[in-house]
Amino acid sequence: MIRNVLSIAGSDPSGGAGIQADLKTFSALGVYGMAALTALTAQNTQGVSGVHPVPPAFVGDQIEAIFAEIRVDAVKIGMIANAAIAGVVADILKRHPDVPVVLDPVMIAKGGAALLAADAVDILSRRLLPLATVVTPNLPEAAALLHEAEAKNRGDMARQALALSKLGPVAVLVKGGHLDGDESPDVLASGGTITWFEADRLPTKNTHGTGCTLSSAIAAEIARGLPLPQAIASAKSYLARAVAAAGQLSVGSGHGPVQHFHALWADNEGVAK
Repeated sequence: MIRNVLSIAGSDPSGGAGIQADLKTFSALGVYGMAALTALTAQNTQGVSGVHPVPPAFVGDQIEAIFAEIRVDAVKIGMIANAAIAGVVADILKRHPDVPVVLDPVMIAKGGAALLAADAVDILSRRLLPLATVVTPNLPEAAALLHEAEAKNRGDMARQALALSKLGPVAVLVKGGHLDGDESPDVLASGGTITWFEADRLPTKNTHGTGCTLSSAIAAEIARGLPLPQAIASAKSYLARAVAAAGQLSVGSGHGPVQHFHALWADNEGVAK
C-alpha cells in the first residue's frame, strides 16, 4: 500500500524549500504527498523578499478537506507563519491523535528573514509540540523555543533536546548544522535517552531547504512503518545523498537547492541545451 503524507507548510516559488521540497521528498521516497498551504512567500536562492500568510480559517479548511475523505498516514508541519494559524492547526490535529506528526519549527529563512511571528513561538511550544511524534529544530530554533542562548557544543545540544522533550513531544531531534567545525551531528532525545547521529559537513553552499527535506523524509519513513531512530537514520542518509548531488542542478546563484531526485534522474551533463 502506498502511504499518504500531508505537509502543512508555506510555498517556496523557487522550488527548493517549503511545500515544493516536501512534495519532491515524498515522491522520491515513494509516498503520496498532499499539501495544505499556510503562506505564500516571494523568494529565490538569494533570500526571502515577502511573506503573505493564508487566512487561518482557510488553512483549516484545507486540512479538514483532506481528513474528511483521505487516509492520512503522517503529517509534516513546516512554516506556520503566525499564532492564529498555529492554533487552527493544533485544534484539528488534536482530533487525530493516531496520526504521527513531524514538526519542523520553521522560524528563520536561510538568508535571515523571519518566517514565524514572535507571538507564535509560545503558541507553537504550548499547542503543537505536545502533539508531535518528533520535533526537528536547528540550533537557533531550539534556543528560541526554550528562550535560551544558542547551543555551542554537544553538551548544550543534548541538554536542550532533553529540555524540549519535557514540553510534550514523543521525541526531539536537535540538528547541529550550525555548529562550528567539520562535523554536523544531530542529537535525538526520546524517553530520557540520548542518541547521536554523526555526519560530516559537506563542502557546498547548496543547502536551501535541507530542514524541510529532512523533516519530510522522516515523515515519509514513519508513514512507511519505520520506527523513529531508523526513520531518522534513513532520512538523514537520503538528505546527505541529495546534498552531495546538488551540483547536478543549476538553480540560482545563492544557496541552491538539493537534488531530491538524485536516485531517479540521470546526470544531465552533456545533454544538449
